[in-house]
Amino acid sequence: MKKVFLFSLLLAVAFFSAVGAGTATAQSDQLNIITTVFPIFDFTRTVGADHVQVSQLLPPGADSHSYEPTPREIVRLQEADLFIYVGGESDAWIDSILESLGKDAPQTLKLIDSVRAVPEELVEGMQEEEGHDHEGEHEEHDEHGEEVVYDEHIWTAPQNAVLMTQAIAAKLIEVDSSNAAAYEENAAAFVKKLEALDASYRGFIEYAARKTIVVGDRFPFRYLADAYGLEYYAAFPGCSADVEPSAATIAFLVDKVKADQIPVVFYIESSNHKVADTIASATGAKALLLHSAHNVTQAEIDAGATYLSIMIENMPKLHEALN
Repeated sequence: MKKVFLFSLLLAVAFFSAVGAGTATAQSDQLNIITTVFPIFDFTRTVGADHVQVSQLLPPGADSHSYEPTPREIVRLQEADLFIYVGGESDAWIDSILESLGKDAPQTLKLIDSVRAVPEELVEGMQEEEGHDHEGEHEEHDEHGEEVVYDEHIWTAPQNAVLMTQAIAAKLIEVDSSNAAAYEENAAAFVKKLEALDASYRGFIEYAARKTIVVGDRFPFRYLADAYGLEYYAAFPGCSADVEPSAATIAFLVDKVKADQIPVVFYIESSNHKVADTIASATGAKALLLHSAHNVTQAEIDAGATYLSIMIENMPKLHEALN
């Protein structure tokens, strides 16, 4: 089915390319950059500033785990100077699309290569998705021949955000060396803010009363948990498409919250948070949003949301959960 979808998509791309061939576009000194998820968009516009025009491929409020590009969006890629993406399982479609574009493909930057990626894992009580095919292009096999799929939510640790920012700056300098000084200066200033964010997280987590969080939802916070020594329990892995956990999964999380007297159960953005509400109702805990910054809604865009603002808003909620 995926091959059929891809073939149909490429035919449609050819159609839209032909339709738009006679349409002239205004020339600009700005680099035309397309990104996939919100953190990359935010990092790139911060580093590039006035020298770049950045757009996000993933529509506001959409989920990259179920995203499929439209023909018009593929045409947008053809017109870009640079395409920046994570390179995890949700980006499995990208290699085929870029290959199909041939000489018309833009320059690219795959950010999962800029950090130390870790495998997506199943922890105790977590529901494994049946039939999950792990078809990401960033996958390997261990010594037993088992498929290893890397967790793609690399930005949730501020230290990784630093590495991603530096990688973006280096690529912008490579593509547009005439503005190298500006990119270096912007990246350095942003890195200082990210390092301050990291220090703030480290400061309150180090002295927290507990080091365990419970997420009644998918878990895209593996890198955050690893960075600050947090133990976690969740309903699903980070890339799961499931929304209804088994009774056993809910019972396990309810028992864990009760046994450890955990005061907060988290849910993530774009969630109906029914699972977290169910656990909270059964335990007396509070259900709160822990935003992974994976994507934002149009309302959040209009309100000026940034990666930093989202991560800062998460801190008091984490503080409450850990104390």
